Amino acid sequence: MDKHSPPEFHSSFYQPRYWFTWLALGFFYVLGALPMSITLPFGRLLGDLFFYFASSRRRITEINISLCFPQLSATEQKALVHKIMHSTGKSIIETSVALWGPARQLRKRYTISGLEHIEAAQAQGLGVLLVGCHFTTLDAAARILAFHVKYDMLYRKDPNPLLAYKLIQARESFAGNAIVRSDTRQLIKNLRQGHVVWYAPDQDFGAKHSVFAPFFGVQAATVVGTARIAQLGKAVVIPFAHYRDEHNCYHLVIEAALQNYPVGDDLIDATRINQVIETAIAKQPDQYLWVHRRFKTRPVGEASLYPKKNHRH
Repeated sequence: MDKHSPPEFHSSFYQPRYWFTWLALGFFYVLGALPMSITLPFGRLLGDLFFYFASSRRRITEINISLCFPQLSATEQKALVHKIMHSTGKSIIETSVALWGPARQLRKRYTISGLEHIEAAQAQGLGVLLVGCHFTTLDAAARILAFHVKYDMLYRKDPNPLLAYKLIQARESFAGNAIVRSDTRQLIKNLRQGHVVWYAPDQDFGAKHSVFAPFFGVQAATVVGTARIAQLGKAVVIPFAHYRDEHNCYHLVIEAALQNYPVGDDLIDATRINQVIETAIAKQPDQYLWVHRRFKTRPVGEASLYPKKNHRH
């Protein structure tokens, strides 16, 4: 199978090694079908379980928060980490609803602003690179955005073939094309055809095709693809963020297209995208996916920022 082809269903998915995956999917289907007023408090409970039992992910989160928010006291940092775990727990519920639940669950739970920025680009026949980041509300926002905008999305194939198939099947049921992240040619082609493509360049993909640019004051391996894809795809870059409020309603915010971007300097362009993402995260830092090792790749000669447990004193 072509590495750029979407995952397909295979008869082997009925074999015993996939039974646990089917069981988990069944659990997600049930969560998606139940009213969110019932399930979201359960998500908070899941967050408490993560905080106390997912020690490695909690530790990664603690390190990220200490690096990015040194102005907070130790007590404030711990409280923020706990809120992040609550948000991560809620994201499991939200993903279940967004991918496998009825649309009515979300239709009366959101606001959206800035659609005119996408419409203005499309009126000029331009593609739109909708630049966002990995907030815990990502899948809920994806389902809501599809109520208003037809867009394509990038993805990385999950190592579990059954789960990869089910995720893409669910997302393509409400969005446009699913493009594997490595298929740059298809991405650029779609942008040149005037498509909207949701792109999240905020994770650590290693030193290759990256530069070290500041992210909350810490040098972070940052992909240079955003600028190059926008240039090759003849697309405008439009920032996009999404938040959950205290009433568990969602607010999608589409900003004006970036001006004078890209400038052609990888470091300057990557730094600007990091600044856009920082600004979005700063509005609701507890809803970002801090459990990811954002600073995993270090400059040559620099020690890991995520020391193994048995290496700590």
